[in-house]
Amino acid sequence: MSPELTALFALPYGPFLIFGLRIVDVSLDTMRVLNAVRGNRMVAASLGFFQALIWIVAVGNAIKHLNSWYHILGYAAGFATGTLVGITIERALAYGLSTVRIVSQHGGVEIAEALRERGYGVTEIPGFGRDGGVEIVHSVVQRQHLGEVMRIVDRWDSKAFVTVEEPRVLRGGRFARRASVNLWVAERMKRQRV
Repeated sequence: MSPELTALFALPYGPFLIFGLRIVDVSLDTMRVLNAVRGNRMVAASLGFFQALIWIVAVGNAIKHLNSWYHILGYAAGFATGTLVGITIERALAYGLSTVRIVSQHGGVEIAEALRERGYGVTEIPGFGRDGGVEIVHSVVQRQHLGEVMRIVDRWDSKAFVTVEEPRVLRGGRFARRASVNLWVAERMKRQRV
């Protein structure tokens, strides 16, 4: 690293530089791990390269200034803030798919119909729970649609038991993409008017 760049970290705003670098570094690391878990190898590797590059600069300069509590606090606070920022970015992007399982005592059929009306693929399974008969509704949706799905569930059965998981393998069947949902709903409404 050049002496000019090293000198920047010795100035009073050096801890803020380390803080900012750690935010970027940990946010990239969070995204890298999530992409690795989802099997996006090239994206994960690219993010890992930049994350490591930034980390080396941040940790190297934090170690050079171990006699400064401000530099150490900048490093630690950047890590914590970077974790929050990384998770926030991942939630905002909300890419990927989710498997939604809904167990309802009295609104399963209505929930399934409402989901189908919006273009989601749905599988209904009758079941028996502790308190009697239940309807189990399965659907695979894009993560960005989870809010809409939960509003449908709350409308028909606010006490339904709902689990959401990330599928590792997806083969066959049907799941709705945002564009296809909008086209499907528009086409259905057009047919109903005729």
